[in-house]
Amino acid sequence: MPNHASRRTLLTAAALAAVTATAPASSASDVRSAPEGPSDGAPDDPRPPDSGPDGRPGRYPDRAELRRLLEGMSLAEKVGQLFVSRAYGHHASEPDAADAEANLAQFGVRTAAELVARYHLGGVIYFAWAHNTRTPQQIAALSQGLRQAAAGSGAGIPLLLSTDQEHGAVARIGKPATLLPGAMALGAAHRGTGSTAEARRAARIAGAELAAMGIRQDYAPVADVNVNPANPVIGVRSFGADPTAVAALVAAQVRGYQGAGVAATAKHFPGHGDTETDSHVGLPVMRHTRAQWEELDEPPFRAAVAAGVDAVMTAHIVFPALDPSGDPATLSRPIVTGILRERLGFGGVVVTDALDMAGVRQKYGNDRVPVLALKAGCDQLLNPPDLALAYRSVLGAVESGELTVARIEESVLRILELKARRGLFAAPYTAGTEPADVVGSSAHLAAADEIAAGTTTLLANPAGVLPLHAAAAPRVLVTGAAPPSPSGTTGPPTEVLARELQALGCRASAVAAEAAVAAAPGHAAVVVCTYNVPEGDSPQRRLVADLLATGVPVVALAIRNPYDGARLPECAAELATYSWTDVEMRAAARVITGARRPVGRLPVPVPGRYPLGHGLTYD
Repeated sequence: MPNHASRRTLLTAAALAAVTATAPASSASDVRSAPEGPSDGAPDDPRPPDSGPDGRPGRYPDRAELRRLLEGMSLAEKVGQLFVSRAYGHHASEPDAADAEANLAQFGVRTAAELVARYHLGGVIYFAWAHNTRTPQQIAALSQGLRQAAAGSGAGIPLLLSTDQEHGAVARIGKPATLLPGAMALGAAHRGTGSTAEARRAARIAGAELAAMGIRQDYAPVADVNVNPANPVIGVRSFGADPTAVAALVAAQVRGYQGAGVAATAKHFPGHGDTETDSHVGLPVMRHTRAQWEELDEPPFRAAVAAGVDAVMTAHIVFPALDPSGDPATLSRPIVTGILRERLGFGGVVVTDALDMAGVRQKYGNDRVPVLALKAGCDQLLNPPDLALAYRSVLGAVESGELTVARIEESVLRILELKARRGLFAAPYTAGTEPADVVGSSAHLAAADEIAAGTTTLLANPAGVLPLHAAAAPRVLVTGAAPPSPSGTTGPPTEVLARELQALGCRASAVAAEAAVAAAPGHAAVVVCTYNVPEGDSPQRRLVADLLATGVPVVALAIRNPYDGARLPECAAELATYSWTDVEMRAAARVITGARRPVGRLPVPVPGRYPLGHGLTYD
């Protein structure tokens, strides 16, 4: 059952922070003083918004030229520009047999290149499960092949390639790409309000690597303010519970991504941080009042707009205080046009969250959803479950007069302008750099470790068990939750942590949870990785209790949401890493052994246990 008291505790804490904080635009503006330059290998792009890749103006169409280009496009080509679809395979024209069959079954073509040409697609989104992301070189070649397919068909409009590379809990591209701390980890830095300089630095690195692989739109940063411990879909993907801190970090990441030449996308408007349903599988209802929305949910999106964000993604949530119709925000004209466009003044691209998600499909059929999204004010239609049906439905709505050609052109022009801002008309293929020179470079990997060093949070250490002094070569057992990494290319975290502790001088070993109790005696400590411990009895709670009964000091390490400690017996020490990829495990090992002092602070309160901003360090 959801813990409503816990939700109210976070809501109240966040509201108090918002009331006492400065205005979002002012909070975000401090990122202008963030360090610039090449120290992290990904300097901000110094080009003005109307220049080509070499900095000279006039290398790609200006607004008047884009309008003339638009006038020369057929209706079918214009409608195609609205769609961003998945496509199966690692190669544009030579997919593996299984991927060719998947394309044939779902789209009626065998290759991704044929899909782009058939529907005059405006964009393609990459997924690991669609077999798009094997290696950086392969991704760059796929990007080039797809853009060549777009250039050779229809109006020849450059293709915009995108992915969800939030880092932390959501990463579509894994090792050898640099895997950086995620949003809540970044929010834990600088006493729980986050470091805008480090957030911007992380986004510059991420953006530079994406651009080197031909990906020029990232569906990040997450602008949701997480004030609900029971939120099943946001959690650590949010920077935290303080709307002012979240606003500053969102603005910093917008500038970081776009400084590296990649379109940032603030999501999920109007705010998904206080929901108890995953919009992938159901339709969440947001119960905030209009006043609460203005205090809690609006500031990060307002800051993103002020920072010049290229795109905003909608949420498949019902928000009665903003629109009583019962329609999800993606299909709500009062929310998309009335609030995002008119109240916040956003003139960029509005992209829907994926249209194959249950939250947007419960009230209307797959034929109506894309039409209603356009009527609401959306521009890009992301990953419809049936592309052919969605495409026909939009064409049919224009032919019937439900949608006007002018309305279609309004969205297409915004999409063309985004592509122009990102230099795709001047350089429609890759970023002009060998992926191996950028993706996973030694400078980027070192920067990731530096950023992560400030995020690990020591929550409790009542008996002073930590740090475990590595010089004494203590025996340390590592066990507990061992989920695969988000990208599937690193981990498991228990083994990574044990290796890092070994490298720092401990005699450490990792064992499966079922063998841990028998193996615990004789160790100086047992480190138990926990992963979203539920309320009440659970296997994770029983494991910790059984380990405590051995008399060996137990260190609980929450590797995803930081609320676990409130649902466990009291341990000798408790830490939070906010994610479980290798970079977070390396940072945790350094804190556990005292190689680094813990400096992270909670960016969310843990109801019944710790306040917002809580965190300990070593004397």
